[in-house]
Amino acid sequence: MFAIIMDFAERINHFIGQEVTTREIIMEYYLPFIPWINGLMWPLFALLAVIFFTSRMATNSEIISILSSGVSYYRLLVPFMVSALIIASLLWYGNNYIIPISTKIKNEFTAEHIRKSEQKTHSNHVHFFINPDEKAYIRYFKKKDSSINTFRLEKFNNGEIVSFTKAKKLTMKEYPNRWTMHDYEERQCTGLEEDLLIAKGETKDTTLNFSPDDFVYYSKAMEMMTTTDLRDYIQLERSRGIGAAKKFEIELFRRSADPFTILILTLIGVSIASRKTRGGMGLHLALGVIIGALFVILAKFSATFVNNLSLPPALGVWLPNIFFSIVALWLLFKAQK
Repeated sequence: MFAIIMDFAERINHFIGQEVTTREIIMEYYLPFIPWINGLMWPLFALLAVIFFTSRMATNSEIISILSSGVSYYRLLVPFMVSALIIASLLWYGNNYIIPISTKIKNEFTAEHIRKSEQKTHSNHVHFFINPDEKAYIRYFKKKDSSINTFRLEKFNNGEIVSFTKAKKLTMKEYPNRWTMHDYEERQCTGLEEDLLIAKGETKDTTLNFSPDDFVYYSKAMEMMTTTDLRDYIQLERSRGIGAAKKFEIELFRRSADPFTILILTLIGVSIASRKTRGGMGLHLALGVIIGALFVILAKFSATFVNNLSLPPALGVWLPNIFFSIVALWLLFKAQK
């Protein structure tokens, strides 16, 4: 509720300035906003909930009573970890399949009514592979009419070029991949021999393995894909040689790392809050907020290292979990038993 109120206060001027109804704001933005914000905050929610609950037990001397009755500290952890596993499983399923669908609705609304810069275009000097043996180049893609100025297509066989097609312009003939070439040239290479066709002022319809949608993308497109779509997209980008799949790989690994974070923070929360202290719940909650903040900062730093340095995406995403797993084990070893 707090996040929705803060977001509404920030967006209200955009809502007033756009031709958008109250129903659209609620159904297409704020209802999808709820799963998205929960997906971000659940690990921190779990930490604070565990600290709040366990600290209350410790303050009332219930932890001491349980341990004094002969129950081991590790047996005490079982219901905490089972509950954390259930919550982590829900978050894993939500991250992979539910939240991307709601985020897609939210981001499309944002791109249309709030921040139009969310939608971007590959427009200038784009090189990519249509398939392993065909490489395409476009000098300029015009989003308004889905036309392409200066197009080249090179076909290879065992590393040697066998044909070369060049067109001054491509226009959309039939969606999704039927195009018309204008002022085109075709070269066929057979060994040292070459056949050249120059069709100046003529047109030719052809089918090419790409569509206008391939040039239009959202700045946070990786958040809008289910995990199945995300894996397929990463494989497609790699096959085309575009090399823009790193941030998509980060998102893919993050969806598994975040649920595991709940298990780690639960262990940390129990270890901190189960000790009865003079500061009571206030001290425990303060420690929990500090740990949560440190975790977020480390996660941001590691993501930056992945994007800007040669750190593998899997290691960069899991680095905070690895570090805090060590912290959790140390706190567990030091916990009052």
